[in-house]
Amino acid sequence: MLSGLKKELHKLGNPEKARILSKFFKTGKGEYGEGDVFLGITVPCQRKIAGKYAWLPLTGLQELLLSKIHEFRLTALLILVIKYGKADAEGKKEIFRFYLKNTAKVNNWDLVDLSADRILGSYLLNKDKSILYRLAKSGNLWERRIAIISTFQFIKHGEFEDSLKIAELLLADRHDLIHKAVGWMLREIGKRDLAAEERFLERHCRQMPRTMLRYAVERLGESKRKAYIRTSGCNP
Repeated sequence: MLSGLKKELHKLGNPEKARILSKFFKTGKGEYGEGDVFLGITVPCQRKIAGKYAWLPLTGLQELLLSKIHEFRLTALLILVIKYGKADAEGKKEIFRFYLKNTAKVNNWDLVDLSADRILGSYLLNKDKSILYRLAKSGNLWERRIAIISTFQFIKHGEFEDSLKIAELLLADRHDLIHKAVGWMLREIGKRDLAAEERFLERHCRQMPRTMLRYAVERLGESKRKAYIRTSGCNP
């Protein structure tokens, strides 16, 4: 029962960890995580609970996603990932649509990063990807992050085109969390095809926000890394 899951999560709560996490995930007034409530539970513990309650229907997960408690929402998403992995084609389609309906509740960077590519990216791998371009142009920070992080699934399969195109769309984004996400995806492309990453950097490093560029060049050799940073005009 859903009540059992909630009781188990509350039992695992740690007030000191909750205080630390509240600061780390910026829950103060005017910050990106404003209003988020933490119980103070580690992700591995939530994964165990998710595995135990993976049988919960989407109606139960909907209730969890509507909660202000961060761990309720994350556990719901972890369950959704498990369900997606076990579902048939029709079930995957239903979960994909459910996720899109609830993007407003996937509203912190860990929630996005632990679910977007495993559900949206996986579903769209061999399908039309226009929904990601719409999300990339959204006024909602988290939908923009969902757009770029979803492409991680494509990167894992050696497909970089949509990641690079969405990265271009987000070059002028003003939020640090988008800069980090784009830089991360560029770095992941570089792990698999350094030339593809460098072609992007050569075209765009002068326009890239400092954080985005630094994340992107993190794994490059020191001389290349410094050269891109100098070319961009970023401070060393």
